Amino acid sequence: MKKEWTQKEFLEHKRDLAKEGVEVLLIDTILSPIEKANTIVYNPHELKKYPKGTVFVFYCDTGKATMDRLKEYQEKFPDNPCVSLKGGRGYWRKNMELFDDN
Repeated sequence: MKKEWTQKEFLEHKRDLAKEGVEVLLIDTILSPIEKANTIVYNPHELKKYPKGTVFVFYCDTGKATMDRLKEYQEKFPDNPCVSLKGGRGYWRKNMELFDDN
């Protein structure tokens, strides 16, 4: 699994992994929710309650801080894949959606 996902990759993985019963969470590390996105505020105690295999996608304003701290997050949550959102909150397009190819 890549260490950094674009918004499009995040949406694709969230959709595809849901079909396998795996949840993908968007984790807010800056106390600034993303409009039209379901985010969870970073709280290690609460995150440890999620099932093994749940994917944690961390974001900040630019993606740089979460990418720099990715190793730390992965050590805190060894049973959960940890990913950084490329470009962070600043690159999030609130109206971006995925459509079926059909």
